[in-house]
Amino acid sequence: MAADEVVAPIYTPHIGESRQYWRDIILGVNDGLVSTYLLVVGVIGGGMVMGDVLLTGIAGALAGAVSMAAGEYLATKSQDEVLAAELSLEKEHLRDHREQEVDQLRGFFSDMGVADEDLDGVVEAFDRSDEAMLNAMAALEFGVVESERRSPFLAMAASGGLFLVGAMPSVVPFVIFDTTATALTWASVLALGSLFVVGVVKASVAKTNKVKSGLENLAIAGVGGVIAWVIGTAVGGTLA
Repeated sequence: MAADEVVAPIYTPHIGESRQYWRDIILGVNDGLVSTYLLVVGVIGGGMVMGDVLLTGIAGALAGAVSMAAGEYLATKSQDEVLAAELSLEKEHLRDHREQEVDQLRGFFSDMGVADEDLDGVVEAFDRSDEAMLNAMAALEFGVVESERRSPFLAMAASGGLFLVGAMPSVVPFVIFDTTATALTWASVLALGSLFVVGVVKASVAKTNKVKSGLENLAIAGVGGVIAWVIGTAVGGTLA
């Protein structure tokens, strides 16, 4: 290679088709880790015995997974239905109020920084096709492009399934070990360690500081665990 030859930077690809589901992925597994761990810590602080802690953890994990899955399905489906209604109305606007929509599109491109001398040509290119106009307005007016739309079923599976996965580190030790103290110690190690890993993974995708993100995730659950223990102990003492 010649000394003066410029080496192009390595091309870094986008994360692709999973991008729109990262909210569900992170929310599902993180919520499963945090909520189940805090539940277990709280009931142990309240004085529950081993078998009751296990039953509570399993019930909490299943209830949380079903709730997350159902909630995400309904929320995503409702959002998709609202968008479909908006696009249907937009088709009417393009048919009956074309000039107003064209002016609106011109304003969007102007706000995006398209030079004034180029605006007419850009807008005219879109105005030649109803499909192009509809796709442009969907993206610029409603903030949605087809490739970023989320399937309610995939969103449901990601949130509910990963909540259940996140709950496991706080439940499994109570199946394996014989004493509450040992099981809680392992649950703490596994749950908090998993939270740190989730923070690192999230930062890897978002291109932010991995250690900071992991510690942030860890700190939230750690503080929550202390609060859950204190409240559980206080309530358990009151009911005793």
